[in-house]
Amino acid sequence: MHINLASPFIVEMWVIIFLVEFVKGSLLVALLPVYMENILGLSVTVVGFSFALQYLGDNLFRSPFGWVMERIGYRWTMTGALVLIVLAVGMIIYAKDAATLSVACLILGIGTSPLWPCTMTGITELAGSTESGSSGAAMGAVEMASLAGTGIGPIVVNFMMDHGGQSYRAVFLVLMGCAAAVSAVALFLPSRIAGHAPRAAQDMHGDAQADQHRPFQPLQSLKRTFRQVRTSLKVSRLLFPALFLQAFAIGLMTPVVTLFARSELHVTPNQFSLLLIAGGGITVLTLIPAGKLVDRIGTTVFLNIGFLLAAGSLAFFSQVRRLPLAFMAVALVGISYALILPAWNAFVAKQVPKGERGTVWGLFLTLQGSGMVAGPVLSGRLWDSVSHSAPFLASAVVMVLLAGLHLLIVHRTKLKHFNS
Repeated sequence: MHINLASPFIVEMWVIIFLVEFVKGSLLVALLPVYMENILGLSVTVVGFSFALQYLGDNLFRSPFGWVMERIGYRWTMTGALVLIVLAVGMIIYAKDAATLSVACLILGIGTSPLWPCTMTGITELAGSTESGSSGAAMGAVEMASLAGTGIGPIVVNFMMDHGGQSYRAVFLVLMGCAAAVSAVALFLPSRIAGHAPRAAQDMHGDAQADQHRPFQPLQSLKRTFRQVRTSLKVSRLLFPALFLQAFAIGLMTPVVTLFARSELHVTPNQFSLLLIAGGGITVLTLIPAGKLVDRIGTTVFLNIGFLLAAGSLAFFSQVRRLPLAFMAVALVGISYALILPAWNAFVAKQVPKGERGTVWGLFLTLQGSGMVAGPVLSGRLWDSVSHSAPFLASAVVMVLLAGLHLLIVHRTKLKHFNS
């Protein structure tokens, strides 16, 4: 028996992820760069700094929110954070200077930061209550929601602006309404899943009967958390660089894929949109079937094939200069990521100890997020100093490294279990 994809928690988190990524994608991809530069007259440096604050807020607060979630549950952690997104969009509407917009972007990042720790922890809990303990299909479903929201948001916003004649203010108000709606959906989340009680009860009352009336002491609770994580987190040290590299490979491509398509492939905006649909659409459509197969046959085969296919297809994409071949390369990249994403998340989920799952997931996701921050920095330097193909070749090399690290982690884990 596997996780039921129609369970209330999965459905609610699917809606929340889709709407949050819809709002975030609309703001960061379609609206804010143009709005800040053309309407408010701010420099590109300010735009970059504001976006960096958004990524910083999202990344730094993942582990703290995971710790909070372990104590007060999913419902109030997510609701409280998502209200911050409403506040951030409201600030953007009325902001007229760089400082206010930068603070709004930071708040936006903080508001989105508990999304993935809560999602991954919840799915891990649900998987633990099933006979198989597998989470591939559920991981594929939430990744599909994320990709769909990120892709559909900018398309809808651009359509409203270009064909609907809507003003920036009207579009911001629509996004604010979406943020309010997702905050309301979060109120339907459970406090706990599969009999997993929030740790607030233990922290506030202690494990012993004599400590029932002891007041909650956050500092002492935090110290206990660090001790428990140190004792229960028994994973291969190779997992930590692998977590970083998995997102680093994506970060290498993200800033330059549009530039590469325009300068090397010479595509029109419509042709570039079709390229994105070819890659992203194949990934979205393949995620759930791939996730279900992961639940049946395990993660190893999918990760081995996925990493090597991604390496080959990225290297191929970096060398093509004809549009039909570019479509073929993008389709292969899409298939490879559909194999990697649910299998990788399910693989990592099995490394998370039962105690302090929220905190550990937050730590793991922070490591991955740091890869997304570092990737674009190196990508720009490779683009300017080496060649336009270099960022994609570097990403391909990282994929080969990931394949090797994954095999080593699996081998060491088997040896450890055999010796024990």
